[in-house]
Amino acid sequence: MCRSIRTLFNFEPPATVEEVNAAALQYVRKISGSARPSQANQEAFDQAVAAVHAATQELLDSLVTTAPPRNREVEEAKAKARAAERFANG
Repeated sequence: MCRSIRTLFNFEPPATVEEVNAAALQYVRKISGSARPSQANQEAFDQAVAAVHAATQELLDSLVTTAPPRNREVEEAKAKARAAERFANG
């Protein structure tokens, strides 16, 4: 139901609105225990996603670092290598 929420800070190019929204959606899905809410809960679910999205964007906009921005492709390759090692040894 819920894939891992990925780090969004300090990438070049910066996280997109779609990436922030996807993370907010995954977070709300995880804590609610529901991939798709019932009609009765849809409005509350949507409001929660919007609130988490806003808080996440505010956080990302406020964070500062002296570290150089990370490259998405390099980080993805590292993650794939870690996964391959973990599942090969598991």
